[in-house]
Amino acid sequence: MTTGETTPRVYRASSIWDKMVGASLLKVDVYEEVEADSQQNWPAFAVVVIASVASGLGTAIGGLVAHVDNVWLFFLVGLGTSIAGWLLWALTTYALGTTIFRGPDTQATYGQLLRTLGFSNSPGVLRFFSFIPFVGGIVAFAASIWVVVAGVVAVRQALDFSTWRAIGTCVVGWIIYVLVLFVIPGLWLGWQVFF
Repeated sequence: MTTGETTPRVYRASSIWDKMVGASLLKVDVYEEVEADSQQNWPAFAVVVIASVASGLGTAIGGLVAHVDNVWLFFLVGLGTSIAGWLLWALTTYALGTTIFRGPDTQATYGQLLRTLGFSNSPGVLRFFSFIPFVGGIVAFAASIWVVVAGVVAVRQALDFSTWRAIGTCVVGWIIYVLVLFVIPGLWLGWQVFF
């Protein structure tokens, strides 16, 4: 380093909350840290649960205000679907990223995708505010977009390849994810289950 240059600042995340903030801020260091540390499997699961509970509570509060029946059933189904979706999303991106979209430096495990994608759900806690009239939907939508962007960063870091390759992996993976989680069950069980 020459005189006058500064070393890049490393984001130090010691607690799960620090890691959630760092992941939300798209800090590459946090994604690299959780990717490399197999002890972060349970914290990644906890992040998915925290974001899902926050989203579910926001929806439940909105449902209670609107006098919707069985709002807590929707909350529980949403929680289960979020966890199953995280597991499926990590498996799908792992399979695509290590085969079809594989880059020259790609080396990853399913656990690495579970951890990085788990923490990429961190901005999802903002979905709690979905019950607020007028702005709640906007906040929930923005949080969802933020989670997608964080997911691209998570996939890029876990699979060690370019942003464009990560975007391609996420787009194709999302199509497969939607087919498996919604379209196929909708065709099998009938669409009234979802509407």
